[in-house]
Amino acid sequence: MSSGKKAKAGTLFVITAPSGAGKTSLIDALVRADPSLKLSVSYTTRAPRPGEKDGVDYHFVDDAVFLAMQARGEFLESAEVHGYRYGTSKKVITEALARGEDLILEIDWQGARQVRAVYPGCVGIFILPPSIEELERRMRSRGQDADAVIRRRLDNARGEMEHAGEFDYAIINKDFDIARQELAAIIQKERARPHGAHHR
Repeated sequence: MSSGKKAKAGTLFVITAPSGAGKTSLIDALVRADPSLKLSVSYTTRAPRPGEKDGVDYHFVDDAVFLAMQARGEFLESAEVHGYRYGTSKKVITEALARGEDLILEIDWQGARQVRAVYPGCVGIFILPPSIEELERRMRSRGQDADAVIRRRLDNARGEMEHAGEFDYAIINKDFDIARQELAAIIQKERARPHGAHHR
């Protein structure tokens, strides 16, 4: 251990929500308002949705590339969701936190569990929809998915919501602005803690 003041390591915020709960919109608003927050860009084998950019929303790769990265142990966490693979680069996270950057990781509950095993000090935030009925309404209003896909996602959402208790915080996204303020307040509160203090 060298003498000299060690730079404060960054905080890792793990944000999880069932599909359609508004997680991505909330995170986008948060990062726009606070440019010092960085969003970790995951790898995925699914095709880009309209408007998504490679390297910005996700790193879009095929199965072969993903599996090769996985075999080399390059992922901090990985999961298969709705038939596609998703993974978080270990190196990107480790280097950003060492530089003192605060990072947001947008992943599912399985991935969050894997991350907690490696970074027990990470801050887990679960975003809930007001109800399953509202979640269904939002999914249908997007007009992006077939009926069978929506039904499968709603079934998955019910299962995912049972894991909300594993997280440090839960936010109900009934009103977008209120949920955004609650999320920003959690980030500020956790940043203000003395380094190393556990948040539970």
